[in-house]
Amino acid sequence: MSSTELPNLLAATAAPKPGAVAVAEGERLGSVGLPGLTLTVRSRPPVRPGLPPALFVHGLGGSSQNWSALMPLVEDVVDCEAIDLPGFGDSPPPDDGNYSITGHARAVIRYLDARNRGPVHLVGNSLGGAITTRVAAVRPDLVRTLTLVSPALPELRVQRTAVPTGLLAVPGVAGLFTRLTRDWTAEQRVRGVMGLCYGDPAKVTPEGFSAAVREMERRLQLPYFWDAMARSARGVVDAYTLGGQHGLWRQAERVLAPTLLVYGARDLLVSYRMARKAAAAFRDSRLLTLTEVGHVAMMEDPQSVATAFRELLLDAGESSGTGGARGVRFPEAEAGPRDARTGSGS
Repeated sequence: MSSTELPNLLAATAAPKPGAVAVAEGERLGSVGLPGLTLTVRSRPPVRPGLPPALFVHGLGGSSQNWSALMPLVEDVVDCEAIDLPGFGDSPPPDDGNYSITGHARAVIRYLDARNRGPVHLVGNSLGGAITTRVAAVRPDLVRTLTLVSPALPELRVQRTAVPTGLLAVPGVAGLFTRLTRDWTAEQRVRGVMGLCYGDPAKVTPEGFSAAVREMERRLQLPYFWDAMARSARGVVDAYTLGGQHGLWRQAERVLAPTLLVYGARDLLVSYRMARKAAAAFRDSRLLTLTEVGHVAMMEDPQSVATAFRELLLDAGESSGTGGARGVRFPEAEAGPRDARTGSGS
């Protein structure tokens, strides 16, 4: 099955009574109601009082579950929370139907303001990377450090394998895919998604695959899932075409927080070519490249991401050093940003 069939594999079919969201051992789910917006929050109880807060933001089609492998590896240095963006995971759609990058960023800001939780160590993947970049640029008071895993920042020459995802933004395409793929099983859809997102899908355990299938079956029962996917994809495309002071690259240049950039050399959605451009755009950045990893490094190689995250906190003076970073160092590179290149699992 071709990885370019992602839109087909994610096509939703209406069905009643979606199942419960999975919760890993040590996690808890909560719900925060804001005017016109309800967000589900996945968290782990702090290991000890006084840890600085961290907030994790998933990508297109993902959920807070995407961070379940990483959070236990950093829970001794940060107080972990991961949100389900509006219309994803267990969060219902926003009342205003705004799935733009700005709309999602506003939801993150409103959550942090309402909970009086900032400044936080802000972490985002893919779409979440674009969202958190905008948050860090417009509300620097809310961000201690910024970690971006394969952030969806504008590319002049998009990879061929990423084109079908962009087609989700075209009006009418979502409905067409739904009709054409209504007989596809959850297993088929999950295999296609993993083929697109993972550097080596064969490394996914049978238990992990089964859990992903159950989650896909749950999502396909949500009447709004496909609409949330299509509108959020449209938001990414719109952000790619936006220039001037509101363009994402301009906003990246305005980010003051120390920034960790994580890219996978096997990423089929966000081109590895953008790693150096991103490292040059963010003024205080360090770059970690994982040679055997694809689009979701925090799921494929959480240990390397956790180690680099700990190093970021130590460099920024934000960590007590408990269980401190080991194994990944960031020597000064000629172009300015610190850089480390490592293989998956190193």
